[in-house]
Amino acid sequence: MSQNRIYIFDTTLRDGEQSPGASLNIHEKLEIARQLEKLNVDIIEAGFPISSPAQFDAVKIISDEVNAVIAALARAKEVDIKAAYDALRSAKRFRIHTFSSTSDIHIMGKFGDARYGKNLTEKRATVIKMSQEAVAYAKTFTEDVEFSAEDAGRTDIGYLAEVIEAAIEAGAITVNIPDTTGYTFPSEYGKKIAQLKQRVKNINQAIISVHCHNDLGLAVANSLSGIENGARQVECTVNGIGERAGNASLEEIAMAIKVRGDLFDYYTNINTKEIYNSSRMVSSYTGIIIQPNKAIVGENAFAHESGIHQDGMLKDRNTYEIITPETVGVPKTKIVLGRHSGRHGLKARLIELGYTLTENELQKVYESFLTLADKKKEVFDDDLRVLMGDQSHQSEQDLYTLDYLQINMGTFSIPTATVKIKSANGYFQESATGDGAVDACFNAIERALKINSELTSYHVRSVTSGRQALGEVNVRIKKGNHFYTGRGISTDVIEASAKAYIQALNQFKIAEKMKDEESKQNSLSELSQAV
Repeated sequence: MSQNRIYIFDTTLRDGEQSPGASLNIHEKLEIARQLEKLNVDIIEAGFPISSPAQFDAVKIISDEVNAVIAALARAKEVDIKAAYDALRSAKRFRIHTFSSTSDIHIMGKFGDARYGKNLTEKRATVIKMSQEAVAYAKTFTEDVEFSAEDAGRTDIGYLAEVIEAAIEAGAITVNIPDTTGYTFPSEYGKKIAQLKQRVKNINQAIISVHCHNDLGLAVANSLSGIENGARQVECTVNGIGERAGNASLEEIAMAIKVRGDLFDYYTNINTKEIYNSSRMVSSYTGIIIQPNKAIVGENAFAHESGIHQDGMLKDRNTYEIITPETVGVPKTKIVLGRHSGRHGLKARLIELGYTLTENELQKVYESFLTLADKKKEVFDDDLRVLMGDQSHQSEQDLYTLDYLQINMGTFSIPTATVKIKSANGYFQESATGDGAVDACFNAIERALKINSELTSYHVRSVTSGRQALGEVNVRIKKGNHFYTGRGISTDVIEASAKAYIQALNQFKIAEKMKDEESKQNSLSELSQAV
């Protein structure tokens, strides 16, 4: 192993998916995993198998289809670790990633019960024992075991060194030092990594990994500080998405290491020309907007408006540009397709954008493409990305789809909506009025399906440019104690709203169906045990 190589551990599909409203279906996860393979990341953390059947299935399918090292997360519990192995076992190369909380705040909060110890000292000893046992058990399935000390950023350095040493002794070959809450400063975090290298006697038997959150906007800076002080793996996400303020941004770390070779004698194996496609795919599937001034991948990253900047750029690009757009895969020209474009042309362009389609999937996309081309006349790359995101949200599990929508409204009339919704059992049609066209539309959908919900969030935005731009609507509804999200795309924002609302209701109905099936299985299991 080269001491100068930095391994990229991508957790877009696990930690990144924990971004509010960023839930991905299995098809979307597989497409992103394939794109991450093109990006040439070293490890793909595909999910947390024990957390849900959908998470388990996603990890399993990615393990079947993708050649990179596939990792799955597991708490320091045998049932978690066994589930991770069962989901990963078909992968060509896989890693089990287990973790325990190590800060006093986490230990007293999560292990407050007396069975873990009567005081902090006893509880700390319990955590070390649990961590060792978890790593040892994971080691029975694979040599590649990673251990994370959750909330290491706020963990006492002496105790943290004890935990890390114990985990390596049990067989961990990668030890992760997460700044879980984004609390530390770069100098502080770098010092912690350096101290571990000094204090942990067996540290040379493992790779030190860093996993930094962005609560104070320091995730990338902390990660780079970790590298300077001995870390050789960085855990990050595309576009920096993740829980709360997000994770360290993969593209920023990769390009910082590449551009500042004069300071950093390190390298990654990232194929930087796939950064732009990866960024746009993740944004399209998650519905999380990339801020225009986002480093590396934002729309303004290579834009120059100031007269002085423009003059300098015309004379020499190096005056104001430290990275060329081509380096990260930003296309010089946008390919335009239209109503006369064929399936082969569409397929070729989608492949260039990073998408893999079966013939059946291509046919569905092509039909939607033709409908869009009739409305827009010219279809650009961004339209295709949005179209792919919209297609992926139309799951085969969906119970309802919008068949027809009619809106009547005017300055002096009451908005009225009529909807016709298709299902496996036929059609549902209803009309309703409302306080505006969108409200009338939602009321009509609820009357047709006989489902009521609380709308907690409604966002609409233009995702492409021009007067015929595609509009994207994201809704969030609440049913009982659970939230469900939906996303709709159309050149008509009212139609997009209807699609989004129906999609959210689909998520609710699918969840209810899964609960019913699990309940039946549990009842059958109890019956068989009784017999």
